[in-house]
Amino acid sequence: MKLLSPAISRLASLRMWRIESVIANPIAAQREVLQDLVTSAQYTEFGRKYGFSGLFTIKAFKAAVPIQEYEDIKPYIERTMNGEQLLLWNTPIHWFAKSSGTTSDRSKFIPVSQESLEDMHYKAAKDVLTMYYHFNPDSDLLTGKGLIIGGSHTIHQHNEDTHFGDLSAVLLQNTPFYGNWIRTPELSIALMDEWESKIELLAQNTIHENVTSISGVPTWTLVLFKRILEITGKSCIREVWPNLELYMHGGVSFVPYREQFRSIIGADIHYLEMYNASEGFFAAQGRPDEDGMLLFPDHGVFWEFMPVSEYGKPDPQTIGLDKVETGKHYAPVISTNGGLWRYLIGDTVQFTSLQPFRIRVSGRLKHYINAFGEELIVDNADNALAAACHHTGAVVKDYTAGPVYFSDKGNGGHEWLIEFDTEPQDLDAFIQALDRELKSQNSDYDAKRYRDIALRMPVVRVMQPGSFDDWLRSKNKLGGQHKVPRLSNDRGFLEDILEHARQEEQPED
Repeated sequence: MKLLSPAISRLASLRMWRIESVIANPIAAQREVLQDLVTSAQYTEFGRKYGFSGLFTIKAFKAAVPIQEYEDIKPYIERTMNGEQLLLWNTPIHWFAKSSGTTSDRSKFIPVSQESLEDMHYKAAKDVLTMYYHFNPDSDLLTGKGLIIGGSHTIHQHNEDTHFGDLSAVLLQNTPFYGNWIRTPELSIALMDEWESKIELLAQNTIHENVTSISGVPTWTLVLFKRILEITGKSCIREVWPNLELYMHGGVSFVPYREQFRSIIGADIHYLEMYNASEGFFAAQGRPDEDGMLLFPDHGVFWEFMPVSEYGKPDPQTIGLDKVETGKHYAPVISTNGGLWRYLIGDTVQFTSLQPFRIRVSGRLKHYINAFGEELIVDNADNALAAACHHTGAVVKDYTAGPVYFSDKGNGGHEWLIEFDTEPQDLDAFIQALDRELKSQNSDYDAKRYRDIALRMPVVRVMQPGSFDDWLRSKNKLGGQHKVPRLSNDRGFLEDILEHARQEEQPED
């Protein structure tokens, strides 16, 4: 098997020239992508409505098609799920990636076409593998198996030809047969939707495999690691899987989890961040030391970027890659070969580099705290928590935060609900470090904290172990891509989580 590595590295070098060519000409690649998308969809119902056959420039496309949010395209999606075709895309759509989001209990169903599978998701996966071998030519990654901690699969009840599931499940279900040779566990376990049983079977069925890579969200990966160490009696994961060399992560910031992974794995491995959302596989780190993820400009996605200040305006303006700047927050607007048109994803990103274009996900458009003009975003919160943990030896498992409003008893502030894996010995020192780092991260927060006039010190409530999982379970959202909302501009999530915790603590009669 060791003989495979040089051969794979040579193949990676051959494919790398195409990647480098696109990186060198991203604007031209984007024009070609939009032309292909509009031409392909001109005879769909959506394309006829907005006159795709007469749109020959980016300016004309933007003028004709309004920015879409999920509620705008939901009627098209519901009709497609019930069997109608040629509504949003010109080839049949039978698969939908289910994304519940964190802003409501309702699920979103994102159309997945054959083109988006092959020319977006799988193409991006090949490019990630190509770049990894290019920068690590002696890697033994493909001599072992990749452990995938994925989602669940459910058949849509109203139409036998229509299927939906978490994105990872949709991808697993459609993976070419040879993909089964290099991944673990077997499909029946990978697609289970009851997560506590799934973790147990994942552990039992993979401890004897030669696992060289792992992909999954950090929270469930850590749960699996701990169970594996309980079963095997080993002191670290590298004693179980000595050839483990790569962890691929995404979905949530890895900043609060990095030290936990280093400790529990017990050795230095490579970590690569992926931006692989239900709407598409958008970007990935080429190598671990890069600041940000390389944006894919030729993978069936046409990109526009809305300055965050434009959100909510009657006619929000967007810019293309040729106009973006580093450090500013943008909301991506995408048109894809899955049938999304000028679709507002809901994430916010920052560019860390313009040559080539690299981005980092900084938060969600609707996940922030700005009750007092502080404009606190998830990126600030993640970095501040990581610093507070570093200073106090704490380990955060999960958290959420929201505002404490002005009242007769005092001024406003932020309330944090935090579940620790390792609690700080001195909670006050943790709170002070959190506040200090938030001031460093965010000048607006710093200004509002001046002499406690607008904002007082943060309030931190230590939650009991399992509190957030219990809350997610009560919403039928435990596992997969479901996540605890990090920040909210009102107290809805806070009060709901606290009330659920109080009910759980009440003794049974």
